[in-house]
Amino acid sequence: MTNPKAVMEDNNTVATGDLLKKVRRIEIKARGLSQEHFAGQYKTAFKGRGMAFSEVREYQYGDDVRDIDWNVTARYDRPFVKVFEEERELTVMLLIDVSASLSFGTFNETKRALVAEIAATLAFSAIENKDKVGVILFSDRVEKYIPPAKGRRHILYIIREILFFTPLGRGTAPQVPLAFLNRIIKKRSTTFLISDFSTYGSPDGYQHALRLAALRHDLSAIVVHDRREESITPMGLVRFEDPETGATKWVNTSSKRVIKNYHEQYIASRDRRRKALRQYGINFVEVATGDDFAVALLKLFSHR
Repeated sequence: MTNPKAVMEDNNTVATGDLLKKVRRIEIKARGLSQEHFAGQYKTAFKGRGMAFSEVREYQYGDDVRDIDWNVTARYDRPFVKVFEEERELTVMLLIDVSASLSFGTFNETKRALVAEIAATLAFSAIENKDKVGVILFSDRVEKYIPPAKGRRHILYIIREILFFTPLGRGTAPQVPLAFLNRIIKKRSTTFLISDFSTYGSPDGYQHALRLAALRHDLSAIVVHDRREESITPMGLVRFEDPETGATKWVNTSSKRVIKNYHEQYIASRDRRRKALRQYGINFVEVATGDDFAVALLKLFSHR
């Protein structure tokens, strides 16, 4: 007779093995991209908090006289100057969308998998530069907060949570993690909001939180999407289900009017989002599943 407990343990071992393989695969790709392409650009794009006193040394020709330390100069009877260095350590916050719409994807990966790769690359770039990384997972609520920390183990934990965390909510509400960020992180942070912004309509619901977060933090947005979402493929009468509400509807996808209206609504929603992000001076890029997201990240860094 088969031992049910043994079967369960075997299944758990397989599931854990698959999980670790996926995390490891993303780690290898993200670390490679970070070390080869992004670590330097990241450091250049995201500056430290300011200049901190480091030491004093003897005055050299060409030094700024305003940096002379008069107390030390008087003590040794020859000029000394203060040396400053950039306070490099940053707090990097990743606001990660884990709503139901992220499970969609038609180009060899889901939007959620794409989000995990982007977040992992940013996280490894941050720890390469000795920065701390924190995460807010969100849907229509804050699902999980991972406080900022350093180290490879911490980043692997973040990747695992992004890939396999089971959210309680299904909708997308960017204003929720932005408001939470403003409450929980008091010092200015380097923040990336990574989402498909699948709010189905006007960004009015999150504009206020977007404006406040942009004032308090160094905020960038990464919009993920799938090209199949841009238009309807004619296939006759098809039953559609909204992944975030569960609502279903029969749609005549061969209707030219339906195709036209859907595409126009998609373009209008995209343009409203772009306008809102530009209005508050937020750098952003748009990345599609199946695309090389490295190009988009380099573009984001170069715009700073």
